[in-house]
Amino acid sequence: MFQDLTNRLLGGDRNALAKCITLAESQRQDDQETIRIILKNVLPSTGESIRLGITGSPGVGKSTFIESLGSYLTSQGKKVAVLTIDPSSPITKGSILGDKTRMEKLAKNPLAFIRPSATRSFPGGVSHSTRESILLCEAAGFEIIMVETVGVGQSEFSVKDMTDCFLLLMLAGAGDELQGIKKGIMEMADIIAITKADGNNVKNAQQACAEFQHALHLIRPDDNGWAPKVITCSAIEHAGMAECWDLISKFINHTKSTATFEQKRKEQKITWLHDQLNAQWRGQLMQNQLFGERWNEAIGKISENEWTVFEAVEQLTKRN
Repeated sequence: MFQDLTNRLLGGDRNALAKCITLAESQRQDDQETIRIILKNVLPSTGESIRLGITGSPGVGKSTFIESLGSYLTSQGKKVAVLTIDPSSPITKGSILGDKTRMEKLAKNPLAFIRPSATRSFPGGVSHSTRESILLCEAAGFEIIMVETVGVGQSEFSVKDMTDCFLLLMLAGAGDELQGIKKGIMEMADIIAITKADGNNVKNAQQACAEFQHALHLIRPDDNGWAPKVITCSAIEHAGMAECWDLISKFINHTKSTATFEQKRKEQKITWLHDQLNAQWRGQLMQNQLFGERWNEAIGKISENEWTVFEAVEQLTKRN
């Protein structure tokens, strides 16, 4: 099974790519074993894409922006994969996964591939298998991979650790220009795009662009020497997409010229290793009978205020 899937994936078969991503998202042990073999086999064919992280608050127009930018890139002959992340309900655990509907035109484009995934309570605005999905899309020959985060505020940190360029979408007149709470997400952004710069909102967007650019002077440039840039655009009018892509390309070229591109890719692999180890250890602990007994005891003790959380951790981590 895995050899056939591998060959089809490397041949650019969309159905094989979708199947592989489904295997990566699966919690079944046999599926996980299969996808790990596939990833091992396709690894030499990965790493050549530009990985673009895109975030922004709800209502900023992420899906519309991505469809417009994706349409521009495919018109230039680029193969574009879009990995969209939808929040999972903490109650039902379900997700709407409606991005293909929101990007209907791009979804029908033969040079584009859109895959919605659920967070399943995974932190950082991405899903637990986003890294695997990126590699699989690269193996299938996609040159540009966009990762659209959940977009719920300041938690979109994980996507920074798996993409080459981090793009923050902002609205003019939303009161965010100089808001201190936005400093964290703005510090992570390589480029800020002021969306919906059309109609009566053009002047507001231009003013917001100037204010954001001024605010960015207060933020220390990244270690690679790049000072974040601000641009305006209108996804509905398809305005500013060429300029936006030109800015992204300049950022990528800058990081490659300063040797920070490859260094960042290496650091991202180490971060992935840490995440996988933590998940593996946690799973092994919960399957250990002695730990399970201690866990149940700790839950009971802290619930009855007999132990502090610190005492519970000390008991749980005892060697015997």
